[in-house]
Amino acid sequence: MNARYVWDLRETDETRVAAVGGKGAHLGALARIDGVRVPDGFCVTTDAFRRVVALTPSLDGPLDRLSRLDPDDREATRALSAEIRRTVEAVAVPDDVAEAITATLVRFGEDEAYAVRSSATAEDLPTASFAGQQDSYLNVRGTAEVLRHVVRCWASLFTERAVTYRSRHGIDHRTVHMAVVVQRMVFPRAAGVLFTADPVTGDRRTATVDAGLGLGEALVSGLVNPDVFTVRDDEVVSAAIAVKRRAVLPLPGGGTHEVEVDAERRERPALTHAQVLRLVRLGRRIEARFGRPQDIEWCLVDDDFRIVQSRPITTLFPVPEAGDGENHVYVSVGHQQMMTDAMKPLGYSLWQLTAMVPMHEAGGRLFVDVTRRLASPASRAGLLDVIGRGDPLIRDALETVLARDGFVPPLPDPEPGAAERPGAPAAGGAPAPVETDPAIVTALIERSRASVAALERDIRAKTGPELFDFLLDAFEEHKRVLGDPLSFQVLTAGAEATWWLNDKLHAWLGEKNAADTLTLSAPDNITSEMGLALLDVADAIRPHPEVVAFLGRVEDDDFLDELPKLPGGSGARDAVEAYLDRYGMRCVGEIDITRPRWRERPAALVPALLDNVRNFGPGAAERRFEEGRQRALEKERDVLTRLRALPDGERKAAETKRMIDRVRTFVGYREYPKYGIVSRSFVYKRALLEEAERLVRAGVLAAAEDVFFLTFQEFHEAVRTRRVDRGLIRRREEEFRAYRALTPPRVLTSDGEALNGSYRRDDVPAGALVGLPVSAGTVEGRARVVLDMEEADLEAGDILVTAFTDPSWSPVFVGIAGLVTEVGGLMTHGAVIAREYGLPAVVGLDGATRLIRDGQRIRVHGTDGYVEILS
Repeated sequence: MNARYVWDLRETDETRVAAVGGKGAHLGALARIDGVRVPDGFCVTTDAFRRVVALTPSLDGPLDRLSRLDPDDREATRALSAEIRRTVEAVAVPDDVAEAITATLVRFGEDEAYAVRSSATAEDLPTASFAGQQDSYLNVRGTAEVLRHVVRCWASLFTERAVTYRSRHGIDHRTVHMAVVVQRMVFPRAAGVLFTADPVTGDRRTATVDAGLGLGEALVSGLVNPDVFTVRDDEVVSAAIAVKRRAVLPLPGGGTHEVEVDAERRERPALTHAQVLRLVRLGRRIEARFGRPQDIEWCLVDDDFRIVQSRPITTLFPVPEAGDGENHVYVSVGHQQMMTDAMKPLGYSLWQLTAMVPMHEAGGRLFVDVTRRLASPASRAGLLDVIGRGDPLIRDALETVLARDGFVPPLPDPEPGAAERPGAPAAGGAPAPVETDPAIVTALIERSRASVAALERDIRAKTGPELFDFLLDAFEEHKRVLGDPLSFQVLTAGAEATWWLNDKLHAWLGEKNAADTLTLSAPDNITSEMGLALLDVADAIRPHPEVVAFLGRVEDDDFLDELPKLPGGSGARDAVEAYLDRYGMRCVGEIDITRPRWRERPAALVPALLDNVRNFGPGAAERRFEEGRQRALEKERDVLTRLRALPDGERKAAETKRMIDRVRTFVGYREYPKYGIVSRSFVYKRALLEEAERLVRAGVLAAAEDVFFLTFQEFHEAVRTRRVDRGLIRRREEEFRAYRALTPPRVLTSDGEALNGSYRRDDVPAGALVGLPVSAGTVEGRARVVLDMEEADLEAGDILVTAFTDPSWSPVFVGIAGLVTEVGGLMTHGAVIAREYGLPAVVGLDGATRLIRDGQRIRVHGTDGYVEILS
């Protein structure tokens, strides 16, 4: 196909990104919208850029080095990107490219003023905006100057900020090409930016307009503060008018300059309210055309708006699709499951199919719609009470929404005896009581094990469409086990006994969170057992120096095959294999089936295993468990003795003893249902990956893990038809990369408003970081900020600071002195295990990994829920 170096702007639209880049494609599409005026112009296509690169072989070496750079190595990135820019800027525009640009300029007017703007192929896309990453030049006059600035735009593909942005978003530098937009310059009275959704809160019904005098460069460069108008439902609801001392205006011979604004104009609004509303209506039209909220650059010429750019607002968290036009309130599942990372489609779709309540996907995360339960006063009270005990921030966020007049219209309470809506969890009503009997927990655990064993046995012979039919039935069994009424009674009994002890002992003895000590080393806690069991593995390795040294060099997952070649290695391998047989289905982020399990990537356990070898002596697991049990017994004796000394003390002590027995009988089981879910999920995963390998062998898939970017239903269809849309898989990969950069809110509304709640406390020292107290005690130590368990390098006495922990983190809990997380609640896994190990812990501390620096000395107040930074 012959190269084409120039396209008229009106020939382009979103389908032409590869030829004219994101900006050029969007401008072409904008020009086709009725009522939207875009300055005329043309695009110098990516064919021209590729021709320049092909004629410059000296770029090959630097581009290769660039692809290997660590994006966090700023000095190397700065030096190499500058070298590449200098090389590009020194290139002469090829004659045929120059002729095409010159001929087009003759047609448009050689003496006109132009804006010359970069337009990269990875720019202004739904998943990556690249806003401000490349360069634009205003008021460029004359053919020679236009050509010079086209070259400068090509070179701007390699600014340090553009290179870093691509590296951090996983975008190959060689796959991005640069087009250049050349447009007739407009000379506005005012200019600025319109966001068709609130860029801070995410509210899609609220638009904001930033406006200043003259060219918009004054706002973009931060030279002046803008007027800010907020519009909701076609009404200006707020206007903050700035004092405008400076403006940027064009120079007659080309370029721009700063000028002083006349005194009488400085406090005058840049736009009237009528103009603001007209602009927002234009923005809504543009938003509808592109199907998502937009960041729009505009100019006001006379009394007419010209649109000079529109790009998606990529920082907004997506909203679940309801399609009914009603208001909805969604609560994050990830904040309950202690895994707020984005999930791949196979992961979230399988979780949806096995969940006890309907779950809605947005941004690779799952949410539960609680609107109806908030609407009824009776169910609302129960919901807020249960959520508030677990995570006060979610409760506060929900109460913020409820305070908005009319967003959640009230519904009447159901008639007495009326059935709950199918699939909905109880509205707070207590389940039938259960006897305090350890045999009940034993039976539940055995029932779960038998169910997993039956699944493993029955799935072996299933392949093809039959496998998917079998799995759909298995998912029903999954939900039956998860929804076992007796299991729910036990879970509730353990939680309620914990709450009772904390409430009563605080009231009677003035003790906060006494249950945290009373539950130490409770029996049947599969997650705490998992952490202690890795100490036993360390005991099998510690006596063999060559094994320890070998593990210190491990990088690949085949290390288990090498261990028997070393003295003591066979026993070490057997110990690791036994651990994996029991716990190998676990991993960080385990609610997403697509995450690699420890059995699949055993090297993930090596750092924690070596920490145990280094920080503990033989027999540490048994010793730690017994120490916790003795502390709990001592606490029980102390509490009961003090209660008996109170008025009506014998009754209070007897009630407390019953509750202590109850909590120790049931609280450990809190972790087992999750273990059962993950055990079943690993069986599903192995069968599904075997099916994916069959598709690879048949040439349907390029790689087995491509199925992770298909939903379960799409995977089923691919197996049935032997066809896969590989373009869909690539788009899903791009979406997933974008979703990983987003932070999910605790609560999300159908308007797109993201809420995270506040603690609203005034009982903490000035400067302290406030969170939720979940495990009593106070500890000082070195903060270790760890975002990936595999990179943990912990020493005794360290305090782990991380975004979230799920059960897979328990192996590192045995070696730390305290815990701080950004996500979590009273009964989430990190809190449960922190209490089990007696670690002071504060969770739900928003921004902890940013506010606390690795290596700082901190004090964690696990009883009162705050952290002090000491150095």
